[in-house]
Amino acid sequence: MPDVSSHPAGAFSWVELATTDPKAAVAFYRSIFGWNIVEHDMGPNGVYTIFTIRERDVAAAAGQHPQDLEMRIPPHWSLYVTVDDADAAAKKVESLGGKVEAQPFDVMNHGRMAVIQDPAGAIFNLWQPKEHIGVKINNEPGALCWSELTTRDPKKAEAFYTGMFGWAIKHGGAGTPAEYREFSVSGQPMGGIMETPKEMPAHIPSYWMPYFQIASLDTGISTATASGGKLMIGPAPIPGTGRFAILTDPQGAMFAAFQRD
Repeated sequence: MPDVSSHPAGAFSWVELATTDPKAAVAFYRSIFGWNIVEHDMGPNGVYTIFTIRERDVAAAAGQHPQDLEMRIPPHWSLYVTVDDADAAAKKVESLGGKVEAQPFDVMNHGRMAVIQDPAGAIFNLWQPKEHIGVKINNEPGALCWSELTTRDPKKAEAFYTGMFGWAIKHGGAGTPAEYREFSVSGQPMGGIMETPKEMPAHIPSYWMPYFQIASLDTGISTATASGGKLMIGPAPIPGTGRFAILTDPQGAMFAAFQRD
């Protein structure tokens, strides 16, 4: 089984839901992926719920911060990239055209993080691990298996992320409307970069989205839609790999489910 004890620098290592209704969202995702939970009381900040498989961390959920609600930021999944030094990585961001939205800060004894916006507006987090490495399972049902950037400027995004993390980029579908950039870390494919579809409304910014592996995509879609979620795209094949679908949960956060062949 693909248990993980560490993540290489430049790899996506944690995924976290910020939502307007944590209790309902936790129940929704547990019904789809069979996750167990460990709850941490954060006092006035509510409950931080860690999702687990085989008692190993795979994701988390919490209520949205008041400032996010004031800014009308919708519920969303956030992705974290492991770095050796969060402070050094944050200093590198602006030289590559990005912005540091939140300067590096300690998350108790778990690690050190910063919030980053890439040149096309997509938000992600840096994570310098201490006691918390991030996800402890990858690439099995219920676990994070892919991270995908939908961006309004793929070329600028490629330059930024290769400069930040040294990702190896493989281009596919050149000359077609859906050119796809697959990136790898330490020789391991981790995710992809695609251009924002032309029909997507202009007010929707560039964004990162997690893919979670699932044992049965059709069952997952049926469970999600019966529980108040919506099917946005798919189910659709990825030739030679599997099938996927993009959904939103009842609060509006978007995610993808992937069934391997």
